[in-house]
Amino acid sequence: MTHPSLPTTESAVVAIRAVAAEYRLTVAVTDDIGADRTSRRTSAAPFAVVDPDGSLPHEAFVELGGSPAVSVQIFPEDDAKITVDGVEFHDVPRDSVPAFLRSLYGGLAFVKGRFFPPGYWLHVPLPGDETYRESIGGPSLTPWLSGRVRA
Repeated sequence: MTHPSLPTTESAVVAIRAVAAEYRLTVAVTDDIGADRTSRRTSAAPFAVVDPDGSLPHEAFVELGGSPAVSVQIFPEDDAKITVDGVEFHDVPRDSVPAFLRSLYGGLAFVKGRFFPPGYWLHVPLPGDETYRESIGGPSLTPWLSGRVRA
């Protein structure tokens, strides 16, 4: 399924705020603007604020209140890193972030474990037969993750 296009970091932040309002969550946003301030711009020249093409990169870090603990880091390269109770989902397309959060807060996310090899994985299904799956590190699950375990 194609998700609504979010061409800029700011449009993604607006969409996240809409999801947060829908689920009555608090939102804290930190913006980093300029090639000298964004995290992936290691090749930026000293004191260079714009990219070589003249564009001004914009990155945002969004923290959502409530349970589970969720943070979203939106990168200028059209992707995001979503962290759910310590589980990191890297390279989530920026257009998929609102659907990811709706699935998470709508109760569709679940944890599945295996006996061999031992481990737990957090699954977040999105509309259109798209699912994100990440391994849960650490010896124990948080209370929120424990409440979503499926046999």
